[in-house]
Amino acid sequence: MDEAREKVADFLGAEASELSSPVAGQRATMRRSWHARFLPRKTSSHHHAVEHPAVGNLSTYLGRKGYRVTELSVDREGRLDLDELRESITEETTIVTIMYANNETGVIFPVEEVGEIVKAKGVPFHTDAVQAAGKISLNLKKSTIDMLSISGHKLHAPKGIGVLYIRKEQSFLPF
Repeated sequence: MDEAREKVADFLGAEASELSSPVAGQRATMRRSWHARFLPRKTSSHHHAVEHPAVGNLSTYLGRKGYRVTELSVDREGRLDLDELRESITEETTIVTIMYANNETGVIFPVEEVGEIVKAKGVPFHTDAVQAAGKISLNLKKSTIDMLSISGHKLHAPKGIGVLYIRKEQSFLPF
């Protein structure tokens, strides 16, 4: 496990201690907003309209449980409106999650710009990099990304293998 963690950390430009191995890292990070009940006044999350169902379905669940979930729109080409993102983040925002690349449209989202916007607001930023890992160079030490999830089967690993990167400066409540 340690050897595998070191190899993945090298691949992502991260430290091995920042990696975990949940089957669905996106769900783990979105559940962070479910734990928002422990954080006064922090009760919402953001994602965009073309997210993978792993994020979209959990967002729907959180919405039914009373959390404010903001679904950001995309334009005709499937691109995110960064001004809408900037204006939608409030004091209550717990997490913003934006996929890195969309497997259906081919759109690569400007995750570094998103990360700068989100960090300026003091909110953690997660990206689902399942479609990007191995195709787009990643260096998380130099990135604005706080949390990142990848799925091994997209990199020729067995199904069910995944990695969740959590920047060491981020607090994360286990579930």
